Amino acid sequence: MPSKAIPTHRRSASQTRSVPVRKITNAELGAALREGMDDFLSMRGDLMFLGLLYPLIGIVAATITLGGALMPLFFPIAAGIGLLGPLAAVGFYEMARRREAGQTSNWSHFLDVRKRPAADDIASVAALLLAIFALWLVAAGILFVALWGLDAPQSISAFLARLFTTPEGWALIVIGNLVGLGFAALVLTISVVSLPMLVDCNVSAREAVATSIRATRENKGAMIRWGLIVAGLLVIGSIPAFIGLAIVLPWLGYATWHLYTKMVDRNAIPARSRRRD
Repeated sequence: MPSKAIPTHRRSASQTRSVPVRKITNAELGAALREGMDDFLSMRGDLMFLGLLYPLIGIVAATITLGGALMPLFFPIAAGIGLLGPLAAVGFYEMARRREAGQTSNWSHFLDVRKRPAADDIASVAALLLAIFALWLVAAGILFVALWGLDAPQSISAFLARLFTTPEGWALIVIGNLVGLGFAALVLTISVVSLPMLVDCNVSAREAVATSIRATRENKGAMIRWGLIVAGLLVIGSIPAFIGLAIVLPWLGYATWHLYTKMVDRNAIPARSRRRD
């Protein structure tokens, strides 16, 4: 039976940890992707996301044209799109939530997530993801200096030539990807359940992140496969010129919402914490 609502505004951490998480398989991953695509085709949240995507493309393009000392950070910044993907997808979680609840849901509701009871906690998780992104850039910078020294290539062609034709270039690629994989795994663990849960429920950021960590731990194999799927789609969406992300990011956003609904037993969350307004 569903848990009885409690009179407090938020639940305690111990109560949140008692919310059951489910084991999922490839079948649930595939279903989440199919349901996410159905949401995408029905709501076309990509139209709103296009307005947020192009400024990001402009920042990346500016990084390239600046050259000099900042040029080596182009690839870390481009890869960082994946680290910030869960944050960019919050609006799609809200649209999927509204559609599930039978409410009107279209691009005009993309920013309605700011009206959710746990909006401040969503901001807290967002700040955490931004901090992880910043740490990733610092780590990339340190790795570059350790392998290449302080002298940055003077042109894009010189940078690419050194990257792909020298031992230190390949060391940067291999070690950088391994470090990036660690950051990506951390972001996936923290956010795969927490952000959809905060859109869905009036719980604290700490409670949502704890549930996300526990759900990931209980589904290690499935989460590895999900991470590979996300990474593959992000790479495909980034070619050419990041335009494909206008489809990939909304699709993954909707799919992640459905993945959350499959991994967490929402019936065990008190009704008061799952306000549907």
